[in-house]
This record gives sequence, C-alpha cells and structure tokens, in this order.
Amino acid sequence: MTCAGRTAGWVAITATAPAFAQDLPARYNIPSPVTSIAAQIHDLHTLMLLICLLIFVGVFGVMFWAVFRHRKSRGAVAANFHENTAVEIAWTVVPVLILLGMAWPATRTVIEMKDTSNPDLTIKATGYQWKWGYDYLQGEGEGIRFLSSLATPRAQIEGAAPKGETYLLEVDKPLVVPVGKKIRVLLTANDVIHSWWVPAFGVKQDAIPGFIRDTWFRADREGVFRGNCAELCGRDHGFMPVEVHVVSAERYSAWVREQRAAPTALADAARAPR
Repeated sequence: MTCAGRTAGWVAITATAPAFAQDLPARYNIPSPVTSIAAQIHDLHTLMLLICLLIFVGVFGVMFWAVFRHRKSRGAVAANFHENTAVEIAWTVVPVLILLGMAWPATRTVIEMKDTSNPDLTIKATGYQWKWGYDYLQGEGEGIRFLSSLATPRAQIEGAAPKGETYLLEVDKPLVVPVGKKIRVLLTANDVIHSWWVPAFGVKQDAIPGFIRDTWFRADREGVFRGNCAELCGRDHGFMPVEVHVVSAERYSAWVREQRAAPTALADAARAPR
C-alpha cells in the first residue's frame, strides 16, 4: 500500500471513529436506559455478568492450579477419601447464598415491572400484520387513535438508494407521550402474536389475539426512542418498527390539540363546495 493510500485509510478511520464509538454501547450492551426499570435491568445485567465472571475465574483458577500443583512430574499422589462433610456443606451453602443474592434484586425489579397501577395515561397498542394501532384510552389525549406504519422509503429497502440512519426504524405516525408521566400500555393483536419492544424503556410485552396484556414506562428525558416487533409474525415482521416521541408537557398538549383539530379540518374540507 502506498503512503497516500495509508494516509487516506487513517483519515477514513479517524473520521468514522466518533460515530462508531457512539454506537458501541448499543452494539455490545444494553442501550442507555431512559426509565427507572431499564436502569434496574441494566444494573442487574451487569451484576449477573460480574457474578458469573467471578465464578468462572474462581472455578477454573482452582482447577488449573490443582492440575499444575499436583502434576505427576512432581511426584504428587492423589488422596484417597470418600467424603468430606465440610466441603459438601460449603458447596451447598455458597451456591444457595449466591442464588438468593441474585434472586432478591431480580424479583424486586420484576414486581415493579408488573405494577401498572395509577397511570397518568393509558394507551392501547394493537398489533396488525404489519403495523401498530394506537388508541389513547385515558388521560390527556383520550379518544385519539391512529395507525403507525413503516416510513422507510421502498427505494432503500430494495437497495436502490442508500440506507438512512433510521433504516427500518422510522414510522409515519409515532406514538407521542409526555416526559415524566406514567404510561400504561395495553397490548393485544388482531391476527397473530406480536411483541411491543422498546429497549431504552426496558419494555417488551407480547401482544396476543384475544388477550389483553399490559406494561408501563415513565421516561425520564425527552427524545425519540425506537424499537421493533420482537415476535416473528410473518413475511414483513422486520418492517414493523415502534417509534416513541417523548416530549415536554407543553409540546404534548399542543400535539393533542393538533390531533383533535385534524378530523375537524378534514370534515370541513369534505363539506366545502366544489
């Protein structure tokens, strides 16, 4: 490779490094949490990983030390015994304590995940092949309903145009909710099993035909958060994204007024003389 070629290569790597570094956490770990539940899940994930790592290092460390320390070339002779009460008690009690230490915070988080009481806003999400339908059932915005479909241009899907940053993760009508409010989501499906999944919220709940399942989230900051249908649901399963816009209370109220005005404007246009 020529000097110019190497220089160009390093320039390209340097230019793309910030974007790649920004994507690293989501590539190799749970996305940055924006709800208390997601933060607890992230902490549990890290805790379990550390516990497993310590057990792995401890068990294999002792095993390799024993093999090396008592190798035949040193003239080691194996001990001949059938039982050791202290060892048996230790390898029973220690794992039980470890499991209890893992189960306690996990159980506490699961209980909190299932507490959908006293919501500020209740929204029904219905899975269709292959889109989501949203109905605002309770709270500010009650009565608003719409379908949310994939908005990625067909040219990108067919490879005729470069893929955008939100390829297969953008919709025509996103779900809009206020920041800092408890949002209860009722989930069902019209045809087959779907699953409403937004990683940054720590939420993944199946939507099953004929059943109502519920979950909740409370976003701590504003932003656009994306997810997918996480249950294989047919041909266009990969084209069924979830997009949630978390906005301030003022912007949410303005959005509600805009949605309520839209049907009136359409009705007035239909009645207008031609």
